[in-house]
Amino acid sequence: MLPTTIAAKETHKRGREGWLRAAVLGADDGVVSTASLMIGVAAANAESRAVLVAGVAGLVAGALSMAAGEFVSVSSQRDNEQADIEKEKGELADDPKGELKELAGIYRQRGLDAALAMQVAEQLSAHNRLEAHLRDELQIHESTQARPVEAALVSAASFASLALLPLAALLLAPMSLRGPAMAATAVVSLAALGAVGAHLGGASLWRGALRVACGGGIAMAVTALIGKALGVLVS
Repeated sequence: MLPTTIAAKETHKRGREGWLRAAVLGADDGVVSTASLMIGVAAANAESRAVLVAGVAGLVAGALSMAAGEFVSVSSQRDNEQADIEKEKGELADDPKGELKELAGIYRQRGLDAALAMQVAEQLSAHNRLEAHLRDELQIHESTQARPVEAALVSAASFASLALLPLAALLLAPMSLRGPAMAATAVVSLAALGAVGAHLGGASLWRGALRVACGGGIAMAVTALIGKALGVLVS
C-alpha cells in the first residue's frame, strides 16, 4: 500500500477531457482558419483593408460556427445519456432485485467475492441506487456528463481569443511584412497551444507543439499558394 503522502500527490487527467477538448479544438481552429484566410487573401495582392475585413468576418463566423457545432454535437451526446438514464430508472422500478444482482455481478468481475460484492451493491443501492447503476454500469457520472452550453461557450471563446492574434499581427506589422508576420504569429501561437494541451493531457510538450504547429503551417502554406494563384488569374 502506498504511503498517504504519496497517494495524495497522484493526479489524473480524465476529469479535464470535456472542457479541454472544446478549448483546444476551438483555439486551434481559431488560429489556423483565421490566419489561413487572411494569408490567402493577402497573397492575392489584396489591400490591407480587405485582409482585415476577411479576418474579422472569419473570426465572427468561425466562433459562431464552432459554438453551434459543439452545441449540436454535445447535445446529441447529452440526449443519449439522458435516454440511458431514463431506461435505467425504468429497469430499477420494474426489477429491483434483478438490477441489484446485476450490480453485484459488476463488482464480482472487478475482483470481489460474491458475498462482498452483494454487500457492496446493497450498501451503495441503499445510499443512492440510481447513482450506483449510472456510475458502475453505464459509466455516467455528474462530473463527466455532457454540457452543451458550456462546450459551446468554451469553444467560441477560445476560437475568438486566438483568432485575434493574426489580426493583431496585420495591424502592427509593416505592409511589406504582413504575410510573414501573420504566419509567424500563428505558428508560434499554435506551438504554444500544442505544448499547453500536451502538458494538460500529460503528454510530451515538444511532440504536441510540433504536431500542432506543423499542421497549421501546412494549412497556411496551401492557402497562400491558392491565394497567389487566384491573384495571378484575376489580375
